Amino acid sequence: MAYSIYDACVPPLGHMLGSYSGFLTKAETFLKEKGVDPATYMEERLYPDMLPLKNQVFIATDMAKGGAARLAQVEIPKYEDTETSFDDLRARLRKTIAFIRGLDAKAFVGAEDRPIHLKFPTREFHFSGADYLNNWVLPNVYFHITTGYGILRHKGVPLGKPDFLAGE
Repeated sequence: MAYSIYDACVPPLGHMLGSYSGFLTKAETFLKEKGVDPATYMEERLYPDMLPLKNQVFIATDMAKGGAARLAQVEIPKYEDTETSFDDLRARLRKTIAFIRGLDAKAFVGAEDRPIHLKFPTREFHFSGADYLNNWVLPNVYFHITTGYGILRHKGVPLGKPDFLAGE
């Protein structure tokens, strides 16, 4: 069977969101062992003008579910962005993984050529499905996972490349 846009989308997104969940677990354990309230890390950021940890998870999951849904031509689930703990963030990651893995691979047939239009208040983007996945969805998801990882490392959480690549 040929490598498909489903193969390029769902498995890597599920894998990396699983990694995110794993290193959040490792961070929470580390913080509790150090006597630090993990909830205090929800607002941690790398630089004052960057979004905090919780928003990095919000955006990574929103990009993953939105990207997969658009390619599969299904409704994008709406999340309220009310998570305030590591448990909440991991639940959001699990919910997103379940959603994208639950999509029918057949719904992605032809998605590489499907037009994708994104409209923002000050800009519009027009993509083919393949360009949307490769040049918008995957880079955005990886950016926000990497930034969350960077926030935790910057705060002393002992994470390494194997944690980033681990999957579920």
